Amino acid sequence: MSLLGFAASFLMGIILGLVGGGGSILTVPILVYLFALAPSVATGHSLFVVGLTALVGAALALRRGQIDLAASLAFVFPSVLGVNISRGLIVPSLPPVIAQIGTFVVTKEILIMLVFSVMMIAASTSMIRRRAHASALRVSALVRMLMMAFLGLIVGLIAGFVGAGGGFLIIPALVFVAGLSMRLAVGSSLMVIAIQSLFGFANDVSRGARIDWTLLLTVASFAVVGILAGSASSAQINEQKLKTGFGWFVLVIGLTILAEQIYHAI
Repeated sequence: MSLLGFAASFLMGIILGLVGGGGSILTVPILVYLFALAPSVATGHSLFVVGLTALVGAALALRRGQIDLAASLAFVFPSVLGVNISRGLIVPSLPPVIAQIGTFVVTKEILIMLVFSVMMIAASTSMIRRRAHASALRVSALVRMLMMAFLGLIVGLIAGFVGAGGGFLIIPALVFVAGLSMRLAVGSSLMVIAIQSLFGFANDVSRGARIDWTLLLTVASFAVVGILAGSASSAQINEQKLKTGFGWFVLVIGLTILAEQIYHAI
């Protein structure tokens, strides 16, 4: 086992505790590059770590009254459906080689990391960019419900495929469609991420996927301890500056992974 990997897991937890979200985007790179798991395996393992850390964050947010249960549940049911479609149908059905043009070969593992790197880049921009005050869309209750269901399904499909939470997609949906404040949206997104991720992981377990429980529980434990340490220190930290700096770090990692996977495909 990698001591560097455990240290990175602890640091990821600290970031989650300090800024309330975003840090779990590093779970897949930690599992792939520091613990040498194949991407298709790492995404499944990641769902457990992401789900557990989000559950801890959601519990802390609930204690502070920062979760809207109605909006969270309206979003989470379709997102659970989406993540189970990804883990139960899409990922297992992918062939070992997706496409080949001459010497350029895109394998299943490369495709997963390519999609994940694009998601990292998109997530980083949401961390770097300062959020302006936003108002909810003025639509009927039926349209609002249908939009929440559609967005929840899309988020679940993406999250299940890449093994991430998708908070950078969930938070804007809860703000613009559900009409939540940013503080409520962040807390509610943690509840959504926890439920959808743990259901996705349970899908893998039910299909008989090989799980390295020793590695998984150790990584998750380091991350949870990091969350508690970060949460205890959050009052002394400039959250916006930390989130912006972390966003730039995620952007660099995402671009590096993208370039590396393209190089491997050639």
